[in-house]
Amino acid sequence: MTKSNLSVIKNFISYDEYQQQFKQQVSVSDVNSLSETDKEYFEYRKLNFQRTSRVEKTFSPSEETKKVFASISNTQEWFVITESWCGDSAQSLPIIASLAALSDKIKFNIVLRDLNPDFMNLYLTNGGKSIPKLVVFGKDGQELFNWGPRPKQAQELFNKLKEQGLDKTEIISEIHLWYAKNRGKEVEKEITELIQKTS
Repeated sequence: MTKSNLSVIKNFISYDEYQQQFKQQVSVSDVNSLSETDKEYFEYRKLNFQRTSRVEKTFSPSEETKKVFASISNTQEWFVITESWCGDSAQSLPIIASLAALSDKIKFNIVLRDLNPDFMNLYLTNGGKSIPKLVVFGKDGQELFNWGPRPKQAQELFNKLKEQGLDKTEIISEIHLWYAKNRGKEVEKEITELIQKTS
């Protein structure tokens, strides 16, 4: 990907701004004052806010991971395509943000999927707009790698449960159980390996 492709990002925000927006979305006192779309997403967001808060409190990168990120010598720009209603994002985004914070060479940005369809369309998964998607660019704008929407193990579990004919609610419940047991280690491992390959 060339630098010019970065121009398809209409807007992006910092992780702090994203967290503030997220907090506001779940702090609404009168749900009926929301738009129909936001009403639909309100319960998902509330649950995801709890998930994100739990991950932020419990995740701690390993010493090995810290060493890998400390060895990054060139600047990188990280963009995560996400939305606060996304369950996978609630589990993975805090891990990704925590990893990005390990190096002062990394600038970390959030790209909201629904406000940036052109950028999202460059990173489809099997033709779908699955999120989160992490896209990492080097200092001259070339793409170093992208990751997402799920760790490999979680995706394999998803595919297996789907083949078994479980309904969507049961599958999602099993996936979140996997995330809770794994405690972010697989996300950490996969992204750290990608950093090692590109450093």
